[in-house]
Amino acid sequence: MMREIEVECPSCSPREEIGHEVLKEGQSPLVRCLECGQVHAAKIKTPKSVSLKVIVSKQDISNTYKTELDSETILQVDDELVVDDEETGVVCPILITALDAGGKRVKVAKAENTETIWGRAIDEVTVKFSAQEGTEKTEVIEKRVPGDYEFVVGAEEKVGNTRLFINKIKVRDGIFRSRKGDVVLAKYVKRIFARKKGDGSGQRSFRKGPW
Repeated sequence: MMREIEVECPSCSPREEIGHEVLKEGQSPLVRCLECGQVHAAKIKTPKSVSLKVIVSKQDISNTYKTELDSETILQVDDELVVDDEETGVVCPILITALDAGGKRVKVAKAENTETIWGRAIDEVTVKFSAQEGTEKTEVIEKRVPGDYEFVVGAEEKVGNTRLFINKIKVRDGIFRSRKGDVVLAKYVKRIFARKKGDGSGQRSFRKGPW
């Protein structure tokens, strides 16, 4: 199978990287330009590794870790990242909530320009329900579930001994999902709006949702 890389072509693209077919592997591989057909040796840039500070919040507790990333990695708010701190041995999936780069708060940054990553642990999350009973009474109920647990609009959910019928789900980006059958993973839920049903059993089992 042909391997392709992007490097500069001395013939047709000396200042911009374009697609090349690798003819011979090695430290300076022999490549053929896919635009003009020029065959030439290529210099492969070895990415640097950077150690970044990551502040991870889990419930009401925040912990600071370090994680190693390729310097060219593009980080973005709302993207997922696995923090792997070799010193403490902690491995934790997070959802990036903020980035500090160049002395200011940004939404997108290269790893090499980033000072601090802020994130929310998503291995397990606490989801809040606004549970309505009758026409006036509303109770806030919490449920702790895996981050990839599925909540479905129109489905029944059991929280402790309380059975709820999900009416709509507010996602963390502010959007509401209210169409029957809409699925939202727990790690993206801001709040679930539901109405109480009578006491009883019948909790859905944990399901792994698509990523």
